Amino acid sequence: MSQTGAHIIAVGNEKGGSGKSTTALHLAVYLLHQGHRVATMDVDSRQQTLTRYLRNRRTTIEASTRQIPMPKHVHMPTAWGDSIRENQVVERDMFTKAIAGLRDEVDYFVIDTPGFDGNLARLAHGFADTIVTPVNDSMIDLDVLARVDPVTGEPIETSPYSRNVQKARAERLAATGAGIDWVLVRNRISNLGSRNASQVQTTIERVAAKLGCRVADGIAERVIFRSLFPIGMTVFDPLEADLLGGAPSMSHVNARQEYRSLVAALRLPAPARHDSQAEMVRRSA
Repeated sequence: MSQTGAHIIAVGNEKGGSGKSTTALHLAVYLLHQGHRVATMDVDSRQQTLTRYLRNRRTTIEASTRQIPMPKHVHMPTAWGDSIRENQVVERDMFTKAIAGLRDEVDYFVIDTPGFDGNLARLAHGFADTIVTPVNDSMIDLDVLARVDPVTGEPIETSPYSRNVQKARAERLAATGAGIDWVLVRNRISNLGSRNASQVQTTIERVAAKLGCRVADGIAERVIFRSLFPIGMTVFDPLEADLLGGAPSMSHVNARQEYRSLVAALRLPAPARHDSQAEMVRRSA
């Protein structure tokens, strides 16, 4: 566990549309359903997708009698003073106080970051014990990690985002002796029988080897996530027909299994102080 007492998971990628917010909420809700105490933080003051997702979830809860778990949520605003240096100091102070204020109340902290570089995004990555980077399954999206030789598929040069993550990992190791586990998550996975998909798989494995991180399969492209966002639900929640506007499909079942497999691939440490309650929840499920 991290020095805060809670295992911090930062979901990051400097490219929009990679599924960061959907992944962040599904990770948080899965852990809640396992009986763990979870907090979420949104450091994307521009889009605030995770915050809006949770606002929708709260509205659904208040309009129904369902027992649906909610994480403790923090939205972190950007400082807008005239001095960049002073803004960074203010943001760091707010960020550290927000985490410290919940360190004894939660087991996991899931942070959603923006699709661009910024001080709060760097803070989130630097404080993380696990960094989850969703990457769409295409050669274009791999560019957010490294520039790749178009002929050989070998990574030529790491991207600014990858260099920021590597810097955060190096600083954590130097300061505490502990590393940051970095996991690349292949999202919108296509048919591996196609030549392009096979090339993507090979290339991302080569990039991961260069960066010293791991690769995990993520989620296939599913329309259901568009229908879940307005009601703030995830595939781990009770999904009755009246809530969805139709009966749950095999797509829901498959997406649930994919996220379970993703959580297993992350190898998150189980908080010992809360194992007994989590086991009770699992047995009663």
